[in-house]
Amino acid sequence: MLYVGIDLGTSAVKLLLMDASGKIEKIVSREYPLSFPHPGWSEQNPEDWYDKSLDGLRELLADCDKSQVAGISFGGQMHGLVILDENDEVIRPALLWNDGRTAAETDYLNKKIGKDKLSQYTANIAFTGFTAPKILWIKNNEPDNFAKIKKIMLPKDYLAYKMTGNHCTDASDASGMLLFDVKNRCWSKEMMEICSVKEEQLAKVYESYEAVGHLTPEAAEALGLSTDVVVAAGAGDNAAAAVGTGTVGDGSCNISLGTSGTIFISSKNFGVDENNALHSFAHADGKYHLMGCMLSAASCNKWWMDTIIGTNDYAKEQESITKLGENNVYFLPYLMGERSPHNDPDARGTFIGMTMDTTRSDMTQAVLEGVAFALRDSLEVARKLGIKIDRSKICGGGAKSPLWKKIIANVLNVKIDVIESEEGPALGGAMLAAVACKEFDSVEAAADAIVKITDTIEPDKKLVEAYNKKYNVFKQLYPQLKPIYKVIV
Repeated sequence: MLYVGIDLGTSAVKLLLMDASGKIEKIVSREYPLSFPHPGWSEQNPEDWYDKSLDGLRELLADCDKSQVAGISFGGQMHGLVILDENDEVIRPALLWNDGRTAAETDYLNKKIGKDKLSQYTANIAFTGFTAPKILWIKNNEPDNFAKIKKIMLPKDYLAYKMTGNHCTDASDASGMLLFDVKNRCWSKEMMEICSVKEEQLAKVYESYEAVGHLTPEAAEALGLSTDVVVAAGAGDNAAAAVGTGTVGDGSCNISLGTSGTIFISSKNFGVDENNALHSFAHADGKYHLMGCMLSAASCNKWWMDTIIGTNDYAKEQESITKLGENNVYFLPYLMGERSPHNDPDARGTFIGMTMDTTRSDMTQAVLEGVAFALRDSLEVARKLGIKIDRSKICGGGAKSPLWKKIIANVLNVKIDVIESEEGPALGGAMLAAVACKEFDSVEAAADAIVKITDTIEPDKKLVEAYNKKYNVFKQLYPQLKPIYKVIV
């Protein structure tokens, strides 16, 4: 049988076709517009997502035996707000995850309602990107639109609705709304009251691997498929990507070195750190995960190489870096402020420790090490919760650097596993569809069968000791510089 994974991203939708063994048969993508009506605002038309998905699916399935297509599922950009009226028509363009208009509403939630209560109700605190502040913004600024709301949805769930006719979501994506009781995997009555939302306005919650329906006759005809095709709930993009990298079960970890950086830790048990330094969300495997998100990861190296040094030969710049654990230059990678674990928009990138002997290579090395140290900040929060991590997968553009992988392995003191395929949320979506169709008994079973490790970087005991000393210096720098950042912003 064949399974389709749909990765609904910010700039494009990626569609992937996978067979029952996990072999990727074909990948197709379609771009759609992104609008910025005002500075800091970010919107898209949900109708574009569906139209482009249909167009891409036709190409994806053009050469295959369509009778073999058994299931479809999703990974999707999180936190976005889609609102439908009584006729299930889109009321206004969706507010996206990177929309920053909700500063006042976020402050209201964190300060007036209180972070402690938010954490008690949802396991998380408010961020400008989350869905609940967006709902309050609509209420405060577009009361006519607010009054029309019949259904509140997330981006990928709009696709599922258009394909099945059912209003649905999944626990992992719902976790990023600040309306969801993560521990008990249900909508929070307290948050609904705070946001003036009724439960009937929210979608039914499924696990990511559960079927939410079958293709409607209209959707089936548009794609040349049977109405027997199963549509599974899918997951938020990070949880779907974790499935695609095999980061499921208890104590599994994945590091993403993309433009931003994440450390994603799956756990069978629910846990929240006392400072809400990490996101605590439901996972696509039916359990839970913690996630630390740093706003600048591989983008730090890109900034240093492209803008400051003025070269695109990244590998050549790293050739001269041979003395690991001996660098006395430190870099704080906060070029866009920082989320986890500091949650400080005023934080800034900082070099410290230069002398007349400092070389270009020392500073390049400091950038790579600084990102690794910042990832360790989040890992240490998880370790304090009793979560034991001794190995991690790695993906993203930065993971192409053998040197950077070696640095991370030793800074974090974990084995770093490199995987065969890096198709992320699209592959995760296809795997969830396969589980929904009973191709596999569980998400873990699917991951065990499909995800292949091609290389492992082992930490070196001496380097681990050297980097422990360096990290003990690094972790003192941000608290000392925090008041300075407030002055220079």
